[in-house]
Amino acid sequence: QVQLVEFGGGSVQAGGSLRLSCTASGSTYRTYSIAWFRQAPSKAREGVAALDTDGSTFYADSVKGRFTISQDNAKNTVYLQMNSLKPEDTAKYYCAARWGRVGGLWWSLVSSFNIWGQGTQVTVSS
Repeated sequence: QVQLVEFGGGSVQAGGSLRLSCTASGSTYRTYSIAWFRQAPSKAREGVAALDTDGSTFYADSVKGRFTISQDNAKNTVYLQMNSLKPEDTAKYYCAARWGRVGGLWWSLVSSFNIWGQGTQVTVSS
């Protein structure tokens, strides 16, 4: 199975942008579903966005219109472009993967994914 490494976290002021990268050790194109989760202190890990094997994308309501998930197949990398960042977006962001489709009903569940990166911190100041 693939291994995942995240890059791109950092500190930004509210209204700013960041792009997170999740690079896999092998190809995930059309074979693995990839998702981004985040976890703030004392809160449960929550699904942010996902890219299914058929190219479908899913987003949490809280980030719709601000975040975009995309894939560069040649680089085995999935991106999370985050615009109009808010202080409530502050969290550790994790990339996750699973073999095969995940679907619209299950993408935001932690239990739907069995491969995880180490996480990258995003801090948004007001």
